[in-house]
Amino acid sequence: MSIQNKTAFITGGSKGIGYGCAVVLIKAGMNVVLTSRTLEDAEAAATQLNTIRQDSALGLRADVRDRSALSIAVANAQNFFGSIDLVIANAGLGVFGSIETLTNDQWDTTIDTNLTGVFNTIKATLEPLKTSKGYFISIASLAGTNFFAGGSAYNASKFGVVGFTQAIMLDLRQYGIKVTTIMPGSVTSHFNNHEPNESDHWKIQPEDIGQMILDLMRMPANTLPSKIEVRPTMPA
Repeated sequence: MSIQNKTAFITGGSKGIGYGCAVVLIKAGMNVVLTSRTLEDAEAAATQLNTIRQDSALGLRADVRDRSALSIAVANAQNFFGSIDLVIANAGLGVFGSIETLTNDQWDTTIDTNLTGVFNTIKATLEPLKTSKGYFISIASLAGTNFFAGGSAYNASKFGVVGFTQAIMLDLRQYGIKVTTIMPGSVTSHFNNHEPNESDHWKIQPEDIGQMILDLMRMPANTLPSKIEVRPTMPA
């Protein structure tokens, strides 16, 4: 896939993996539309990205749980840049604790954001991706294949993302749309209210995920790595 002046649409793009991907893609010549739950965060991130390359980033408000907000963001992205060629369904959160203490609201928020949010994202971007014969990538987790105590809601959401993404990969190949799910291990990010610091040096860096996505886009047209597990080279 030629990437020059193509446009990426990234959910949860104001920080962490989403922002790191945006940095790599902009440096490679792409435009980026990033969404956040607040317009302030989205616009602040876009302002920083535009210092890398002028007029290459647009920040929009869209909570992935809100289908109408996502549809509006997609329409605005198309109006601004003309196309959507890559979609990165990255927005997510983590709530951890025993099933004994997990609340109904925590379950609903986790599933609605991490799993239904991916469904909402592909539904909102499907027609633009058909037009561009583009690429859809979901950011899952190694928690989508490795379960652990206290992870019932998070595990369920990420197991779901992996299965969902692999199924739509089979649905969408006929339109020339590539689909991949990436399953990272420990990544330096703000996930679960973590503040990145020097102790995170051993982890995967957000830009590493961006480079992986760039490499996927540069794969031969007849080759599709549909599911990728990625871990830090060395543990802490």
